[in-house]
Amino acid sequence: MYGTRGVGARAVAVAVGAALLIAGCSSSGGGDKDKGNDKDDPAAGRITQQPKASDPFWVNPDGNAARQVVAYERAGKRAEAGQIRKIAEQPTGEWIGPENPQAEARGFTEAAGKADRTAILVLYNIPHRDCGQFSQGGAADGDAYRAWIDGVAQGIGDRRAAVILEPDAVLHMVDGCTPNQFHEERYNLLKGAIGTLKALKNTKVYLDAGNAGWQHPDQIFQPLRQAGVDRADGFAVNVSNFYSTQDSIAYGKQLSAKIGGKHFVIDTSRNGNGPYTTGDPQQRWCNPPGRALGEAPTTTTADPLVDAYLWVKRPGESDGTCKGGPKAGDWWAAYALKLAEASD
Repeated sequence: MYGTRGVGARAVAVAVGAALLIAGCSSSGGGDKDKGNDKDDPAAGRITQQPKASDPFWVNPDGNAARQVVAYERAGKRAEAGQIRKIAEQPTGEWIGPENPQAEARGFTEAAGKADRTAILVLYNIPHRDCGQFSQGGAADGDAYRAWIDGVAQGIGDRRAAVILEPDAVLHMVDGCTPNQFHEERYNLLKGAIGTLKALKNTKVYLDAGNAGWQHPDQIFQPLRQAGVDRADGFAVNVSNFYSTQDSIAYGKQLSAKIGGKHFVIDTSRNGNGPYTTGDPQQRWCNPPGRALGEAPTTTTADPLVDAYLWVKRPGESDGTCKGGPKAGDWWAAYALKLAEASD
């Protein structure tokens, strides 16, 4: 089962680092729900941080959802703006692009630091990524990947970050999607990435470990260990997928028991109505209709083993060119609106 296929990293331009620093300043000031004062920025003051005690993660005030809120408000579509605000005001994962990892990681973590929050970063650039499917790509080879990881680490520095490492990278070795000749290198690259990131002072690392649709934790726990999960802070489940939080907790606890009681995080971004159960089983994960936003990001969870509910997938960004969607990672306002409306 290719549970997280199609997540699609959103490549961010070089200039975004400076832009985010400005955005971070305009949305911070040390307190919760602070408003910006930059009258030249139409988004300033519109998107605020969540209360730090329950949600210490950074809300990007200039993300796709925030810009959509502004566009709807300018068009007089207040109801639609209010719906999209449900997404815009929650912290979501920032997917580091392949070209400028150091600048992007620095931009996001500095902006988060100015708001006294923790950045959520998603690293999705492993060679032979996504088995040549909707989110195909990744680093050209092992050396390029190591250099990319080094760039991310240099960009983060001593600032706070929660890193979700390589959605599907382990799962696609277990399910046979990634050819055997690439396995040894991939294990080494993942182990090396965890080592590099965990050498940083304030970075937590969660290695992707599939989802509750993966019915056999016995088949994945040893590969996770081989990939270095013992050195990570834990693992992530349900990334870009739709399984309920309850089912994700059950799956995570089963897996945790097999890898030394490791903690985990759950992607709750789009699991409000659970998984899609009709249509082609091989395409149910891709832009399924009738889904809804899930629990808001928080560190207050239903189980002590669950460090956080996170929105790793950015709600409203396409899973791929299926069911009328744009390419993986592109903003799709109509789908975002349906997710938000279904969460009422």
